[in-house]
Amino acid sequence: MIRAAVIFFVCVILPGGVWNAPAMAAPVFDSVTAASVWGAALSYIAPRALQQLTIPQMTIWGLNGLAALDPDLSTTLLNNQIMLNGPEQLILSLPAPAPDDATAWGKAAAQVASAAYAASPALQQAGTQGVITSFFDELFNHFDPYSRYEPPLQAAQDQLMITGLASAGLSFGQQGSEVVISSVAAGGPAEDAGLTAGAQVLKVDGRPVYPGEISRLNDSMNGIYGTPTTLQLQDPAGGGAPQDVTITRAFIPPQTVFAESPPAPGILALKISGFNKGTGNQFSSALAAAMSAQPPPGGLLLDLRGNRGGILRQAILVADSLLQSGAIVKTAGRDPDADQSFDAEGADLTGGINIVVLVDGQTASAAEILAASLADNRRAVVVGSETLGKGLVQTVTTLPDGGELFVTWSRVLAPRGWPLQSLGVMPQVCTSLGPAGLQTQMDALAKGQNLMAPALAQARATRAGASVDAILSVRDACPADTGSDEDFAAAGYLFTTPKAYQAALLQ
Repeated sequence: MIRAAVIFFVCVILPGGVWNAPAMAAPVFDSVTAASVWGAALSYIAPRALQQLTIPQMTIWGLNGLAALDPDLSTTLLNNQIMLNGPEQLILSLPAPAPDDATAWGKAAAQVASAAYAASPALQQAGTQGVITSFFDELFNHFDPYSRYEPPLQAAQDQLMITGLASAGLSFGQQGSEVVISSVAAGGPAEDAGLTAGAQVLKVDGRPVYPGEISRLNDSMNGIYGTPTTLQLQDPAGGGAPQDVTITRAFIPPQTVFAESPPAPGILALKISGFNKGTGNQFSSALAAAMSAQPPPGGLLLDLRGNRGGILRQAILVADSLLQSGAIVKTAGRDPDADQSFDAEGADLTGGINIVVLVDGQTASAAEILAASLADNRRAVVVGSETLGKGLVQTVTTLPDGGELFVTWSRVLAPRGWPLQSLGVMPQVCTSLGPAGLQTQMDALAKGQNLMAPALAQARATRAGASVDAILSVRDACPADTGSDEDFAAAGYLFTTPKAYQAALLQ
């Protein structure tokens, strides 16, 4: 019989105020890793953060994260000494490094954390990674909501979501008694190999295929990056010999562009759920396919509701494919490298058809940039409610532990100069005022008048540094809300009433 032994450790305060660690040897804190991670982070943040901060101040903020794990700990900087205090006693005191030496401050922080770790069961339970993470959690409590540290495992998972699984870039389906290629991912290896949907598949990697194993076949298309898979396809012309096609698996970003039911006949409706590395290609492919149809669509609906953003560059690519000219977006920060300006290069793939963009209170970041660029250039009418208002850009670096550091380093400015941060995008047609309010707007637009014009003018005149009260006053004109069927109804009306569409465009 196996017996489990339970051992209890008791911490006691002995005479003289000495704080004793548990009786058993304390786990070892990885001070080398902590020092390298914190030193690299402080070095990266100092010249780039939107607000100017000193390395000593950031380090002390971070070390106060120890108290989040063990409230009996506190760290202060006094008389050029870093002091770690425990219950009723000083645990460690060491000289502060030179104020601009990030590497030295990282090492000093690791010394403090190591001493705290040896004395605190709570820190030992958290482990080295928990202490490193707590440092960043407390540090970024003093920043904006978007600066953050992602531990190695989370960073790897998030990177996978952006790059996608390694795949052949196709899926199988059944057509009668045959296995066929049902879809081909835009920009993926299968498309590069010339494969198209509808092709009959006879074998995969030398094994005959049957309709009953389509699920397994689809799973087999995912695999290690760079590995090959071979498909034997029937000659589509019939009568010819089967053809072997070898595809090398590559990273395929998740699909972010989807077709939707149009709000009116002859309208192309596309939903963009987010912006990853494949969004620009997915959008241009969907748009090109639709525009080559006969007849081509007479209008484009872009549904950005619930789109929380993603990669800025991808939003710029989508905007550029819809604009002949004009500014798309500008960014401005304390670091000169953060100041950037992006302009359209004259490649409107739609030929100038009317565009309506749907937004709501969950539309954020890169999605707001796309909506703002199209509205400010009079290229689209934005319909919905005030958006979230995330107009800060993060720069990203990989730290020595494999974690990633996201640091806000610039503000986003729309083409007409107004900031997206907190303000959000004011729609030209507001659907969050209720059915009666929307109908009143539609009636006015049909007569060539936009009732949202005063609110729009106020929003576009707002500049960075505006007070919270001033921003809230602007946003109150069209309160943030979730999307509804009224958004589609308003879009359908604009597409079918040219005078209303023209009246809704920004002046």
